[in-house]
Amino acid sequence: MVTEATHAASDFGAANDVVDEAAAAAFGVNRTDLRIIGLVAASGALTAGRLAAEANLSPAATTTAIQRLTRAGHLTRRTDADDRRRAVVELTPGAAELLAEIYAPIERAGRAILEDYAPEQLALVIEVLRKGERMQRAEAARIRAREPLSPPPPGGSAVEGCEESRR
Repeated sequence: MVTEATHAASDFGAANDVVDEAAAAAFGVNRTDLRIIGLVAASGALTAGRLAAEANLSPAATTTAIQRLTRAGHLTRRTDADDRRRAVVELTPGAAELLAEIYAPIERAGRAILEDYAPEQLALVIEVLRKGERMQRAEAARIRAREPLSPPPPGGSAVEGCEESRR
């Protein structure tokens, strides 16, 4: 049963990846940029530095992504009113609308599935998902801490999109 559960979790993660690939295509962006859109949407507004930390990207890579997403019409960038040295990014109304168009039906469908379960069953689902999330984040940190086989090229990653991670 444990093996079946791990396969189901892996299949769910892969299905999530397929959805995110389709969403990235709908936005006309790569997966890292989609992740940035999601982080900004979840926060409402983020400084460029905070976004870099949350996305686990270098400041230079974050700046490049912000510029790309601003040119694409998905983000706005303004100077922080409290500290004019900092940039604050927010979603454009169009990006927020597209995000809702893509993900709101998925949320509704997921809620419909979960409504079939009793509160104690949902508590177990939540516990397993939270433990799995912590485990995945710890594993990502472990993987990032290991020595790369070869140094990444200047200004990029060794493999396009290698900074991607499951949510």
